[in-house]
Formats: sequence, structure tokens, C-alpha cells
Amino acid sequence: MSRQITIGNLTLGGGAPVRVQSMTNTDTMDTRATVEQTLRLVEAGCELVRITAPDVKAAENLYNIKNELAKHGCTVPLVADIHFNPLAAETAAAIVEKVRVNPGNYTDRNTGRTQWSDSEYADDIKRIGDKMSRLIEICKKHGTAMRIGTNHGSLSERIVCRYGNSAEGMAQSAIEFAEVCRQQGFDKLVFSMKASNVKVMVQSTRLFVQKMKALGMDYPIHLGVTEAGDAMQGRLKSAAGIGALLIDGIGDTIRVSLTEDPVAEIPVAYDILQAVGVRITQPEYIACPSCGRTQYDIQEALQRIKKATAQFTGVKIGVMGCIVNGPGEMADADYGYVGSGAGKITLYKGKEIVKRNIDQKDAVEELVRLIESDRQ
Repeated sequence: MSRQITIGNLTLGGGAPVRVQSMTNTDTMDTRATVEQTLRLVEAGCELVRITAPDVKAAENLYNIKNELAKHGCTVPLVADIHFNPLAAETAAAIVEKVRVNPGNYTDRNTGRTQWSDSEYADDIKRIGDKMSRLIEICKKHGTAMRIGTNHGSLSERIVCRYGNSAEGMAQSAIEFAEVCRQQGFDKLVFSMKASNVKVMVQSTRLFVQKMKALGMDYPIHLGVTEAGDAMQGRLKSAAGIGALLIDGIGDTIRVSLTEDPVAEIPVAYDILQAVGVRITQPEYIACPSCGRTQYDIQEALQRIKKATAQFTGVKIGVMGCIVNGPGEMADADYGYVGSGAGKITLYKGKEIVKRNIDQKDAVEELVRLIESDRQ
């Protein structure tokens, strides 16, 4: 388990719920548009909102955005997204609850070098510490958290020369920054290994966690498949990468990156959390695809059941075509709706039969009454 940190009024890691975040796509200098989109994200369930701050002027405007949100009663923690401008990071760190920096932007790139001696390698890490020292001090002073976000494809030349543009290189880059922060007494950190390639994202995150544990570190982890795309592909890539790591027990906050309105990311994130069982926010349904043994309209029944039971958060309901495999395959369900003949349904509570051979037209209402009676 990771250590727990606070980001504004939000706890992250250390047994806290896996937090859902997203990022605005408005112009940061357009205060009204950014505030309006942030409010829509929060209404959808977003718990941290990231806003780009490409320069000092945009970083300064985070103050106005934060104040306008407060006027609407919104205290969601804000994360300033920083890339190439350390001064923008320092400005934002005094305003918002968290800053995100990319290690590749704090080291030399495009110098054409292909060799680094051990002493040169160590000297470059020392320069990183010197460059970051002011940002770290500002974060300490204001209680600001920092995410070290390593991105595949934006690693430093030094890292690429020694480790390649690889999962190993991504993990090593993050570890070096973790050591820099630890040497300066700063531990309010979150780390991420982002890639558009699902395998690289998963491998680099697992490697980083292994390296971190070997060094006695336990920082929270941010998960996401960057530039996942849109529609079904974007959702499936995100679910594959984020879900695999959550099943490993890795991950304290997630962002689903879709080329859509960012509000669309939020329900996908909660669906992933629900699917792997780490954060339950809705009922769960076990439903067979049906076959020739099914003697009722299971597709129509499933839709009716989902609509009628949507309020029963955390309840697991099995909707099965027949009694041949149904009762066994829904064995861990709280309730079962199982076909038992032509247009007939048998209801289960756990593994026990409650009512047999109910007419299909009455079975959904009987199921709802059964669940309600147990929750009273």
C-alpha cells in the first residue's frame, strides 16, 4: 500500500478510494470557460482537475480560476500541468494544490550526445536537483503536492543513451527524481508512467513500483494510457492498461484520456474502477450471452432489470438464461434471475431459491421487492 498524502482537502493513497481526475481543454486564460468546464467535470464526479499552465501568465491566472470556483462553492483540488517552463511551475505551486512536471523537461535534450560517463551522469542528476530546489521549497511552504509524470517519448538524452526509450528508461527517470526530492526532504509526491502503448505503460509502472519498493519508497501512483484516442478504442485501451495495474494492487488515482469532451472521461473511469472491484459506485450484473437453452428474452430482461435496480449500489445480480449453468456461474451474486422454462423465471438469494417459475412479466418487479425487503 502507498503512503497517504493530502491534495487540498482530498486524501490520496494509503487506503483512500482510488481518485478520478481529468483535465480541462479550454484556454487557461479564458477564466469563464475554464471555470464552467471544471464545474461540469466536478458535477460528473471528477475529484481532481488538471489545468495546463504553459507559461507564467497562464500560471498566474490559476488564481482567478480558483477564486471563481470558490464563488460557486467548488473547492476541488486543482493541478497545474507544467512542461517546459520551471518558472510557471514555481508560480503555480504557490496557487494550486498540486503541480505536474515532466522529468524530461528538466534535463538537457537534443545535444547530440551519445556517451555519458558515470561522473557526467551523476553531475546531470545534481543539476536536476539544483533546478528543482526552488520549486520544492515553494511546494513545502504552501503544502503543494507534486506529480512527477514520466512520458514515453519525452525522456532525456542521458536516460535514452543508457536505457533506451523504454519502460526501463521511464522507470529509472522517475526513480532519479524521487531520489532528488527525497534528498531535499520533500515527499508529497505522486508518480506516473504514461504511454500511448498499453504494454509500455503497464511494464514501466510495474518496473517503477519494483524499484521504488527496493529503495524503501511508497509514493502514490497515477495511472493512465495517454493519447488513448476516442470512442471504443480509447475506452478499451484505457481499461486494459489501467485495469491490469489496479488488479495488481497498483494505482491511487486514474485519468482516462479521451479525444472527446473531458466530461466523457469520468463515467468511463468509474466503470473501470467498478469492473476491477476497487471502487463500487453502482450495481453489478452477471449476465450470460444466452444460447438455444434460453426460453425467455434475456436481452430485454437485462435492460429492464438494470433500469429497475440502478439505485442498489454494490448489489450483484445474476441474470442467467437457464438452470444448466446459471446457478453455478452466478454463485457469488447476491441475487439471481434465472430462466426455468418457457417464459418462466426462478429467483435466487445467494445460492438459495426464493421463488420458482414466476411469469416473466412479473419477475422483475418480484426481484426488486426481494432486494428492497432485504435492505429495510
